[in-house]
Amino acid sequence: MAMTLGRRNISGMLRRIICASAAHLSPNTEKSAFVSALTRFQSSTSIVYPASYVPPTSLSRPPWPELPPYSPEEEARRHQALVQKVNALIEEGQYGRLFAVVHFAARQWKVTNEDLILIENHLDAECGDRIRMEKVLLVGGSDFTLVGKPLLGDLVQVQATVIEKTQSWPMVHMRFWKRHRFQKKRIIVQPQTVLRINTIHISPRLC
Repeated sequence: MAMTLGRRNISGMLRRIICASAAHLSPNTEKSAFVSALTRFQSSTSIVYPASYVPPTSLSRPPWPELPPYSPEEEARRHQALVQKVNALIEEGQYGRLFAVVHFAARQWKVTNEDLILIENHLDAECGDRIRMEKVLLVGGSDFTLVGKPLLGDLVQVQATVIEKTQSWPMVHMRFWKRHRFQKKRIIVQPQTVLRINTIHISPRLC
């Protein structure tokens, strides 16, 4: 026979079990433990949580502090202070050795002064010619870093010199199908260009 147990039925059954157990115990046994257990059970079962209650977990209350609400005025003030600080460092020349990330020949290169880079491509420039890398994605120093969206434009100029134009070592590309009497051999020679980064010049003021 099925029986539905409510909260009152459970409390009554627990009270009868505790009383029956206490009747068979010796007189030296303290009954305060049973009373406290019954009190804790009744207090826990009598708590009613609202429908919108969310238990405190790592998802409901993350360990990181809550961020303040976004304020455009505060963001503009912080941006202006940061720009002034970077302008002061640039005017005083206290930015250390500059580095830049440039996009050249379908690749991105992190370069600094007097670096040599090997490009697996042919350039329409002769040895000794100076070229300018226009696609500058990022530039940084010891105390600041400027990131473009996606390019920095005329804010940074990276100059390079063509040092050498040569070819790569021959690479053999072999295709072979067993039991088909098929084989194809191809020798690949890639043109190469060596560039030396001369200078990385940054504008005196950001804006």
